[in-house]
Amino acid sequence: MIRLFLFPILAALLTVFSQAAERRPNIIFFLVDDMGWQETSVPFHTETTALNRRYRTPNMERLAASGMKFTQAYAYAVCSPSRISALTGMSAARHRVTNWTLRKNTSPDQPNKSVAPPDWNLNGITVDSGVEHTTRVTPLPSLLREAGYRTIHVGKAHFGAKGTPGENPLHFGFDVNIAGHAAGGPGSYWGLKNFSAAWRTNPPDRIWDVPGLDAYHGKDIYLTEALTLEAIKAVEASVAAKSPFYLYMSHYAIHAPWEKDDRFYQKYISTGLKPAEATLASMIEGMDKSLGDLMATLDRLGIADNTVILFMSDNGSPSQCPRNLPLRGHKLSPYEGGPRVPMIVKWPGTVKPGSLCNDPLIIEDYFPTLLEIADAGWRGKTLQPVDGISFVPLLRQTGHTPADRPFVWHFPHQYGQAPFSSIRQGDWKLIHNHTDNSRELYNIAADIGETRNLAGENPGKARELAVLLATRLRSMNALMPVSKATHRPLPFTDTP
Repeated sequence: MIRLFLFPILAALLTVFSQAAERRPNIIFFLVDDMGWQETSVPFHTETTALNRRYRTPNMERLAASGMKFTQAYAYAVCSPSRISALTGMSAARHRVTNWTLRKNTSPDQPNKSVAPPDWNLNGITVDSGVEHTTRVTPLPSLLREAGYRTIHVGKAHFGAKGTPGENPLHFGFDVNIAGHAAGGPGSYWGLKNFSAAWRTNPPDRIWDVPGLDAYHGKDIYLTEALTLEAIKAVEASVAAKSPFYLYMSHYAIHAPWEKDDRFYQKYISTGLKPAEATLASMIEGMDKSLGDLMATLDRLGIADNTVILFMSDNGSPSQCPRNLPLRGHKLSPYEGGPRVPMIVKWPGTVKPGSLCNDPLIIEDYFPTLLEIADAGWRGKTLQPVDGISFVPLLRQTGHTPADRPFVWHFPHQYGQAPFSSIRQGDWKLIHNHTDNSRELYNIAADIGETRNLAGENPGKARELAVLLATRLRSMNALMPVSKATHRPLPFTDTP
């Protein structure tokens, strides 16, 4: 009798839980690779720049018109640290994946006469114990899956080195992995080349081959388009299963190799751009088409009003690309051109269309933000401490980034850039160069191009930020570069 009584109650509860899951918003994190702050027709500066006029990104324009544009969004200056911070909520200084990863137990660091890299986590992250040179974490997708989401990975992963568990996105709680593996770039963007670098390397190096796209091999299709088609299939399957989904749409574009997208290349040549410039422009517009195709899919499936889209890049554009003026620097550098990136968020019914946010935030903030949007109830469930702060109040326009919040970058490596640590608090930014122990101080609000080093004129502020930077690095057990003369770690940034 009791069982007969309990059955309808349990059935009703299951129905309620099912309906709650259906009401949860779908989430698309659309992450672009190596896209600079101004490599779009959407201006993120106070005025339209030459690059804004060069490129065509109409779907980014649509997204900005229906969402919120962030003018001071930060990642890290190189890819793996950014991606792992988003996946874990940790500062790069804390998770210690401070450079890009690829081959097991192998660092990409270049020679430096005076310093060597520390014993960093060059194998990435893992959920298992006992994996050398990794940080063990509770990743975002596993928490979202626990909350009832179908978790989909499409494109670039770059979470762990080849031959470690972290090379496979399924290791981190993704239900579906399309084309993600250890490498941070594709062998080729061309289906006719099987998305492989084997045709231009001797002997053939297969580590860059994009996996899982055999159906497109030998076909005249661009990688960005193939990934988009596969992402759409995964979204359709989720909708058919009546499951809320998290789509991590992580494009390889516009990372090297720079290979033209023939769908758009000729029109840029016709405007007078040189082949290399037109190639980059065609790759950017191909990425934008992917965004538009996904938005059209949401409309077709009737789920656009219940889907949050977050657009961001993992770092600034490389030194081979045009300068993203007025910003100084590029990918890998400590200047704004390295970590400052384009960002737009659309959340129907929550984010005011056409709104603008000038508050700074950083990529580890995505971890608590996405979990809050999903109502995942994650606190107390992570192995790792979480440094990120939810920016949902910014989306709702109910709060601001605290003026005294410090943002920290830590790069104890020699790779296209000498080792540095930097910090921004309010309008002030300090860069500490580890090789010669020098400091640079800039007022970003007054000098966005970082043209005037004020460390000599304002030694008090420089010292204040150096002490704060050292305090933050110590609190995260950050690893410092190692002196070749003493074989000991360099002192923290508060040492004169």
